[in-house]
Formats: sequence, C-alpha cells, structure tokens
Amino acid sequence: MTLTRRDFGKIAAAALPAFPLAAQNRRSIAKPNSRFAGVQIGVISYSFNGIPPTELITTIAKLGINEVELMSNHAEAIVGAPAAPARGATAGGAGREAARGPAPAVAYYSGDACAGRAAGQTAAVAVRGPAPLSPEQEKFRQDTARWRTSAETMNKYRELRKQFDDAGINLGVLCYNMNGNIGDDEIDYAFRMAQALGVRNISSSSTVTIAKRVAAFADKYEFTWAGHGHDDVCDPEQFAKPETFEKIMSFSPYIGVNLDIGHFTAAGYDAVGFIRRYHDKITNLHLKDRTRNPQGGGRGGNLRWGDGETPIREVLQLLRREQYGFPANIEYEYQGTDPVIEVAKCLQYAKDILLG
Repeated sequence: MTLTRRDFGKIAAAALPAFPLAAQNRRSIAKPNSRFAGVQIGVISYSFNGIPPTELITTIAKLGINEVELMSNHAEAIVGAPAAPARGATAGGAGREAARGPAPAVAYYSGDACAGRAAGQTAAVAVRGPAPLSPEQEKFRQDTARWRTSAETMNKYRELRKQFDDAGINLGVLCYNMNGNIGDDEIDYAFRMAQALGVRNISSSSTVTIAKRVAAFADKYEFTWAGHGHDDVCDPEQFAKPETFEKIMSFSPYIGVNLDIGHFTAAGYDAVGFIRRYHDKITNLHLKDRTRNPQGGGRGGNLRWGDGETPIREVLQLLRREQYGFPANIEYEYQGTDPVIEVAKCLQYAKDILLG
C-alpha cells in the first residue's frame, strides 16, 4: 500500500497530538524520541524545504524526532526577519541568494577529470563583487543589518529555543552557510545567533579561506564552528578531502567537522574510517545515500536510502558500538514523494539498523 502524506498525517496525529507553535496551551503530550540504542538520530530542517518554517516544530515532533539542525534562514523567518524584495536579494545567510545575482555554476570533477581544470581554478569559491543594489534592495540590506544587531532579535531567538524545548525537541545545531562575500559583521552575527538559540555548535557549507577568517570568531566566542563537506575533490577551497578537513581544523581548536557521509562517499573516501579517526572533532553527521562520482567527471546519484553506495548501515553500527555521542542527522535530498513521508522512511531505515 502506498502511504500518502494525508495517511501519514493521520498516523502521526494519532501518535502525537498537534500543539500550537507558541505552546500557549500547556498540556501533557507524548514527547518525540529518536534516540535508538544510544544513537541520536536527528534531522536538518533543510529536509523540509517547501514546508512553511512556522510548521517545522509540529512537523518534526509528529515525526517523532527529538533532535534538529536548524537552517539560519528558517530561524530568521520564524522570528520575523525583514522580508526580502520580491525579486531581489537578501543580506546573506543560509539558503538565501545574495543581491549580487545568481551564484556561479559549480562544476564537479573526480579522478583524471581534474586535469581539465586550470591550476588554481576553483568551482565553489568563485567570488564576484556585489552588483549595484536597487533602492528596495538597499533598504532591505539596511533594515536587515539593524534587525540583526537588535537585542530584541536575540530575545526572539531565545524564545524560539523555548518553543523547541517545549515540544521535546533538542535544537542542537545551527546551520549557517557562509559564502565568499560574507562580511565580518555577519560572521559575528552567526555566532551571536547561535548562542541565543542555545545550540552546541554551528555547521556551515563554506570554504577554506572563510574558515580561516571564522577561526578568530570561534576563538573569541569559544564556540565550535564545523565545516560541512561536499564532493568536489578538485576544488582546494571545498571541504571534500580528508586533508582539507585537517587543514581547517588546524586553524582553531574550535573548528570541527560536520561530515556528510553521502558527499564523502561520492568524493571517493571512506566515511567509516574518517569517523573512527576524527570522532572527537565531529560535531554531527549528515545522512544521505549517494553513489560515487564517475571517474570521467560528473556527480554520483542521490538515491533512496539503501539504493546507493554510502555505508549508512556501517556508519550507524559504528555509532552504536562506539557511542560517540554526536547526532546523525537525516538530510533528505533525493527525489521522493513528499519530504514528510520520505523523512519518515529514512527515520525508520535508521531505526531498523540500530535496533536490529
């Protein structure tokens, strides 16, 4: 029988009654629990793209998940950040396109195909100067800068933390992606935002160059920032190779690793071996199932769990055996029916392995 989102909603609602986002009506409800055999399974809110951010807490709780990695754009939307111009830009942050126009295309290579890229050329870090802003965009930039420096904004993040707590969900990680044009004021804001949300650390898709700048802020706040890996092994700026992770970890004792085991597999590396060696520097995992990038160039597939080459089973068994303590967060990216249904399938897949 094919499970529809409506069917899932009925099942989930029966297991966990819905509750208002602001949790104004206090009542006893079943708390979600996605810790199996001592291994914490969580989810990154990126998995629910297309679902209004204000529905994230109820959605995650109904799934029975009690650990979340929250995208910064979702957090800002929930607490009421200034709205971006209709076709314009935002002032940066995860999941937002900047005013300077579309990001440069990212090329992916592996094996001998790297020879086709000019020496020193990078795909992920190409930086272009800011394009001229329209009056609407400039107003938005100024409004956002003022909003981000407001004490009231930080208080709203503290209130948001309480909403997750009231729902029985641990807000463990803030995902704040940092592109090549990010300013020091925004890096500082990311750390203040993370502290107000009460998370353990920041995860970030970024570059080696930016990680070196971030190190000073991580040291200042004594707060861990973890580089999120991708799979372009030819780009020395991208966190794709073990030695690149080693390089950014050398910048500060407060720089760690958010290992995406799918991307790491696609890049041709051994996720199990890396976790064994660097478990004390890993803040959290991203779980997805990918195939390896073809030797002639191109990208490996992003598939339903169990259909790819990523050692999800072996990784979860390692976590169960060693009890490292960091969460393994579901990141739904393959083409499925509906994010809620697919995340539920991924959760069951992980649960079956851990309790099997």
